[in-house]
Amino acid sequence: MSEVTSITSSAVLVELNISVWGASKLDKTVTERVTEDAHASRDAAKVSKNLMAGTHLRKDIADFAAGCRLWHNTRTLPWADKGPRLLPTSLFLDYKSEVNARRVKFEQMTDAFFREYPNLVQIAFNYLGDMANKDDYPTIDELRSKFGFRLVFTPLPASGDFRLDVPAQALEEMRADYDKAFNTRVEQAMREPWERLYKVLSDMSAKLTDDETSEIKKRYHETLITNATEMVGMLKHMNITNDPKLEEARAALEVSIRGIDIDDIKDSAVVRNDVKTNVDAILKNYEW
Repeated sequence: MSEVTSITSSAVLVELNISVWGASKLDKTVTERVTEDAHASRDAAKVSKNLMAGTHLRKDIADFAAGCRLWHNTRTLPWADKGPRLLPTSLFLDYKSEVNARRVKFEQMTDAFFREYPNLVQIAFNYLGDMANKDDYPTIDELRSKFGFRLVFTPLPASGDFRLDVPAQALEEMRADYDKAFNTRVEQAMREPWERLYKVLSDMSAKLTDDETSEIKKRYHETLITNATEMVGMLKHMNITNDPKLEEARAALEVSIRGIDIDDIKDSAVVRNDVKTNVDAILKNYEW
């Protein structure tokens, strides 16, 4: 069975686009003044002013949007250079529920920002001083168009559908090229679960290495175990091609941390050494 037909029922394409007003404006007058005072060329520096200086609501939205994008990337696999990503169908319901909640939160935050916008502009004017310029600010209607939370799901096509009036041989060549490109994308997508697993394992190995020559007691954080536990669960969904080696490595990590909590790691050098030995064995047994 080709990769084209093997994953079309185990993943869908999802595209998440979140836009947030940048609230930044180049101040040419101040830029010229700065470069002249420094006896520098005009292209040596640029002064951008924060149109929401002294306030935090817009930045809160931007930070929330960044968190949503990061969350989206942890639940999906790369597909195209930009745009849609692969979402395992086994994660679809959980993803849809979470992304809907995030969209509601985003809309609540933007609605609050729109309501406060006139007051926020006035506060910013007080902070910007001589750099304040009312012409820099969009109207409320213009502002609304600068924020958006857009989500699109599309099925993963099983084969190229080329409805063109060209010779049959040319169509076959196009379909073959499509299948080849499709399989290449699948291979590239499946590199990411391996890379995520490698990072967790290598981080664990480094942190579990005891330095007996150091007088400083090493600190161990809860994430040492929780990151590994999360990875064990996530890889069940991310292995959309049913790669037996990836499942083998995932299961080995699961066994390595079974019944272990952060207090065991902190209190016992024997436990740390056992977990490190198992982790290092996983790192050694596979081609990363």
